[in-house]
Amino acid sequence: MQGIVKPRVCTLPFLAPLISRELCLNNTAAVVVSSIRQYAVVPPTCDPKEKAMLARMLRVDHAGEYGANRIYAGQMAVLGRTQIRPLIQEMWDQEKKHLAKFNEVLAENRIRPTALLPLWNCAGFALGAASALLGKEGAMACTVAVEESISEHYNSQIRALMEVDPDRYTELLQMIVEFRDDEMEHHDTGLANDAETVPGYWLLKNVIQAGCKAAIYASERV
Repeated sequence: MQGIVKPRVCTLPFLAPLISRELCLNNTAAVVVSSIRQYAVVPPTCDPKEKAMLARMLRVDHAGEYGANRIYAGQMAVLGRTQIRPLIQEMWDQEKKHLAKFNEVLAENRIRPTALLPLWNCAGFALGAASALLGKEGAMACTVAVEESISEHYNSQIRALMEVDPDRYTELLQMIVEFRDDEMEHHDTGLANDAETVPGYWLLKNVIQAGCKAAIYASERV
């Protein structure tokens, strides 16, 4: 009957410190690597004021993108069988990506969306459909007004984050700048597609933008 073979153990005492040191370094490296990025876009903060600022910022951005999605849905409901459909669909697809990203960021940071989403759901769709009933020009005028308001709001957020700490909020700034540029592209697309030729363009634009400002104010706080 063969005896049980025991595992061989290193019996060289002078190697023990080296082995322990190597294990310690490996464990430390693993901890450092795992702690380099514990967030996707928004870094955690212990400052109550800064945390409240970020919550308001992300809440209203999410509401804005949600409302924009509903506006394009309303426009598609009216103009979905016309020649302008591909252009509206292209802009709508970008807004869907923006909204999906803000859904992800809100969930990651445990920030609740505004309680006014049901209102923006109905109001956004109604605005999109009503503007589209004025024809392609009306839909584009609505796009110009809304996207200009959203772009200006994104610019104010960029300035605020730059004042706090641009290095700390690099990822968030990059995301907002990218989305701002998309909104400005939509704005320019609207102008290039005869937005200013709709009767009462300036009145329509000012009314829509006044509504956007009110929605921004309410969504930040409710």
